[in-house]
Amino acid sequence: MRTDELLAAAFDNIAGVVDSAVDGLTADQLAQAPAPGANTIAWLVWHLTRIQDDHVADVAGSEQVWTADGWARRFDLPFDDAEHGYGMAAEDAAKVRADAELLTGYHHAVHARTKEYLATFSDADLDRVVDTDWDPPVTLGVRLVSVVTDDLQHAGQAAYVRGLLAG
Repeated sequence: MRTDELLAAAFDNIAGVVDSAVDGLTADQLAQAPAPGANTIAWLVWHLTRIQDDHVADVAGSEQVWTADGWARRFDLPFDDAEHGYGMAAEDAAKVRADAELLTGYHHAVHARTKEYLATFSDADLDRVVDTDWDPPVTLGVRLVSVVTDDLQHAGQAAYVRGLLAG
């Protein structure tokens, strides 16, 4: 298995957890916090997808799916188009409302773009520095693993919140 195939499998797993976490839930259920100030499924899925979109577009040198394909307008959130939720206050996170079809539609579009990008590089490219704002500087390989790790954590949190809502 090549590295791009391994990463694609990891991103496929994220998409599967996202689909399971939102399947059959209403917009109200997706926006229901399990406790005051806690993250909702809608915010978790939106945020993990925004981070993937932002980071993959950055390393690919392309426009984000969020703006390029009109998802920002479809979601119509009260934030700047550059917002992706990192460090967002709980009262702002609660403003993320969307139905399952919108959340999974955006995630699938980002997932497809991610897989397209993964097919464009070789293992040698993974050592390319993509962010010099950190010490040590971040390579492409480290950035992609970071996105997988962050996304899996948030997808798992969304699945957990779904379980709490059912309980």
